[in-house]
Amino acid sequence: MKALNREILNLAIPNIIANITIPLLGMVDLALVGHLESEMYIGAIALGGMIFNILYWGFGFLRMGTSGFTAQAYGRQDKKESILILSRSMVVGLGGAVLLLLFQKPIELVGFGVIRGSAGVESLAAEYFRIRIWAAPATLALYSLT
Repeated sequence: MKALNREILNLAIPNIIANITIPLLGMVDLALVGHLESEMYIGAIALGGMIFNILYWGFGFLRMGTSGFTAQAYGRQDKKESILILSRSMVVGLGGAVLLLLFQKPIELVGFGVIRGSAGVESLAAEYFRIRIWAAPATLALYSLT
């Protein structure tokens, strides 16, 4: 029983760490801008972060949708199938990232049309959005890896 608990912990801890990386990025951004002279920077990070949370939530299937197939392949010790599952997930994730990059302006317009803030905060949040959107390929690749 103790060995099973240890095995579950060995699998769970890396998964937990991988799943906190996206919110952690927003918290680091927030900690950095919290030292700046205006609270508008904090509002901009919060506003932009909400848009990214909504965007990336839609790609959660890259993590959750492939975990069952990966577990089955791992249980069968089928390394080839595991690699194929990862490859497919990466292709879909990177394809989604390319679409996010291609449609970043419409996404920005819709996002800030739905989530409103003061003019100053929205201006800074839009700048934050335009910078952070370029992390989409890495973020969605990380989703595939986890």
